[in-house]
Amino acid sequence: MNRLLFVFTFLFLNFSVFAQNNDIWTSFPNKDTTLIGFKDKNGVIKIEPKFTGFTTAQKFENIIAVTEEKNGKWESYYLTKSGKIVGRDSLYIFDNGPDCENEGFIRFTDRKTDKMGMFNAEGKIIIPAEYSNLTKAKNGMFIGLKDAKKETDGEHSFWKGGKEFLVDIHNKILVENFAHNDDLNFYSLEKSKEPSKDPIRDNFLGVDGQYYSFINFDKEFKEWLKNTFFKNLSKANLEKHSFDKITFWKEPNGWISEPKTKFINQNYTYLKLKLEELKNPKTDYFITSDGLNQFIFETEEYDVYFNNCNESKDWIYPVKSIIINPKNKVDFKQDHLQFLRTENGYKLISVSAAKDNLK
Repeated sequence: MNRLLFVFTFLFLNFSVFAQNNDIWTSFPNKDTTLIGFKDKNGVIKIEPKFTGFTTAQKFENIIAVTEEKNGKWESYYLTKSGKIVGRDSLYIFDNGPDCENEGFIRFTDRKTDKMGMFNAEGKIIIPAEYSNLTKAKNGMFIGLKDAKKETDGEHSFWKGGKEFLVDIHNKILVENFAHNDDLNFYSLEKSKEPSKDPIRDNFLGVDGQYYSFINFDKEFKEWLKNTFFKNLSKANLEKHSFDKITFWKEPNGWISEPKTKFINQNYTYLKLKLEELKNPKTDYFITSDGLNQFIFETEEYDVYFNNCNESKDWIYPVKSIIINPKNKVDFKQDHLQFLRTENGYKLISVSAAKDNLK
């Protein structure tokens, strides 16, 4: 059976943006914290504080979106490390903030056509503004939407219709009719002549006749729960599959973090009970996917899970939340168990109990 031809990784080494940049600048404020500038790793000021407004980048790796005030007017543009200014007044705004570079690429919007494209690290247009919408670059690929119409419900705008494609960073279409799916791990891509039979992978037929398959985070997590985590609910195994610190909600203090060994020892009875409940098919629960909360997980051990703008990198490290509904339907409080996907597998990272009985 010719199942797998090769592991296909779109790390385009011919683009300098994929090389490790050791000279990442960090933001710093002026005295009254109204403006920010950037320093290099040695503390040398590279840009005096002058940016404000939509300048959300905390680290300057290759290219960032900035806003500054000049002569009483706001100016927004993209700025490269070399000082090159591109894309004036073309910031791509989503959820009240501008785009943040990923893999050295950043999205922009052409205000004349309302179409989107991408700049590379040098500020060159690498993807022309011909898409109604597109995702961040992920493993040298993105999902692009074409020929959609923008509609509004009076409060929010959204795209309707059109066709989605899986596209590489050379603007070459890989898969047609590629529906947007946040649960796909783009860094797990395999390309083969036959569809992958791995139950946690989703398969897509490419325009080249080959099959592109990706691990589906949701399938991966549920398979891990059933075949790994639930197999052994001892203290030792819970500790093995937990983050170094577990964060939990406790009235009246709010979120508290404790070393995993201490937390598990003090709350093992509760944890085992809830996890055993999940093995019962009659238990009413559901699983959601999100990113790590930057307002809760603020210390340096979580830095790897956030990008240069302090946004959760949920396209690599999603958080899977198991939410258990109460048995008594008149009770509205739920139990929450959160697992972060790490380089070493899923780890229990956060807990909140309906009865507020955690120690």
